[in-house]
Amino acid sequence: MAGSARLCVTNQKGGVGKTTVAINLAGALNERGRDVLFVDLDPQGNATEGLGQLDAYDAEPPTLLDALVDPSGVPLEEIVYEHAEMDVLASNVDMNAAQSTLAEQPDAEDRLDALLTALEREGGYDVVVVDCPPQLGLITDNALCATENLVIPALAESTSKRSLELLFDYVGSLEMDYDVEIEPRALVANRVEYTNQADEMLEWFDEALPDVPLFEVRKRVALQRAFESGTSIFEVEEDVDMEAVFRSMAETLDERAARQEVSA
Repeated sequence: MAGSARLCVTNQKGGVGKTTVAINLAGALNERGRDVLFVDLDPQGNATEGLGQLDAYDAEPPTLLDALVDPSGVPLEEIVYEHAEMDVLASNVDMNAAQSTLAEQPDAEDRLDALLTALEREGGYDVVVVDCPPQLGLITDNALCATENLVIPALAESTSKRSLELLFDYVGSLEMDYDVEIEPRALVANRVEYTNQADEMLEWFDEALPDVPLFEVRKRVALQRAFESGTSIFEVEEDVDMEAVFRSMAETLDERAARQEVSA
C-alpha cells in the first residue's frame, strides 16, 4: 500500500455507531491539518447523509459503483464531493447492487485499492477514512484489503465479545486468502454509559486486545446534533467533551502512520 494513510472503520454488528466514529475521527484528523478523503462504502449511505451529501446519494451515474468497476474510466471530480472538513467519496443508491456487480469483476477484492490509488494520485490526500457496511462480504473485503488498518467501534456490552471474535476470525481468513496483513489500530468503546456492565466490558476490551489503544466515547446528544447538521463535532459551535477523545484517537493513529512510513 502506498500513498495516504488508510483507515477502515468496521464492525459487522449493526447499531454500534460506526458511522459517527468514522465522521468524527475524520473531523479530528482534519483539525490536525490533514487533508482527508472520506469514503462511504455503505449502500445505506448513512455517512453520506451525515456529511450533508444526500443529493449525491440519489445522483445519476457515474457513481461510486461505476468507479469501483472501472477506476480509470470515471472522471474523479464527478464522484468526489467537497465538504468543509474533508472530501467525500459518497455512497449512492446504486451501491445496493455492489455485492453482485463486483463479484463479476476480475480481482473483485482489489477494486477499492485501485480506486484509492487513483484518487490519492490526483487529490494528494494525507489520510483516507473508509466507512463500511454493517456486515461482512465483498464490499467490506475491499475496504479491509485496501486499507489493512482497522478502527473498530464496539458497544460496552456483552454482545461485543462475539462480534469481535467473528470479525477477527474473518480477518484471519482474508489474510490467508489474499496474502495481506490487516492490523487493528484502535478499539472504540462507543456510547459508553455509567453502568457495571460497561465497566466490566471496558476491562474485557483491555484484556482481550492489550496492544490495541482503547478509546472511550461516552453517550452524548451533541454527537447526534452534529450528524444532523452534516458535520463532525469539530464544526459545531457548542463545546463537546468527547472532542478530546477523538483528538487523542487522531493523534495516536497519526503517530502510528508516521512510524509505518519511516519503517517502510
